[in-house]
Amino acid sequence: MIDIGLSKMALIGAVALIVIGPEKLPRVARTVGTLLGKAQRYVSDVKAEVNRSMELDELKKMKDTVENAARDVHNSIQTSASEFEKDWAEATDTASAALQEQAAVVPAYKHPGKNWRLKRGAVPQWYKAKSGVRTKAQSGAARVARYRPQKFH
Repeated sequence: MIDIGLSKMALIGAVALIVIGPEKLPRVARTVGTLLGKAQRYVSDVKAEVNRSMELDELKKMKDTVENAARDVHNSIQTSASEFEKDWAEATDTASAALQEQAAVVPAYKHPGKNWRLKRGAVPQWYKAKSGVRTKAQSGAARVARYRPQKFH
């Protein structure tokens, strides 16, 4: 920029005082000051606009890189998912084939036909009989009928 020292400014002020005169000098100085302030604001606005446009370009570049990275991740997830589905299909096919082979070898489950209401534990029958544990389950109506006094005819 322009290198203006104190001596140069004093020389300019003395020339302005002689040329313009002492009556108009304060008004001219104010006008020059306001014009310089407007010029400085204009320059700072231009600098800010240039900086904003540079930042906008940087943000666009950053946005593009993030979108590309997201696209790459999406593609890798899709390929992994398709590989997983293929592996899953193979595994389920082999598992179903193995189950079918086992079903042919092992007979189907047959319910033993015992009373499911009875509690089957690891306690021996002689101990249950000795301690008075019920081994047969009865409905309420059957219990009433069993313990009802008999009528004599």
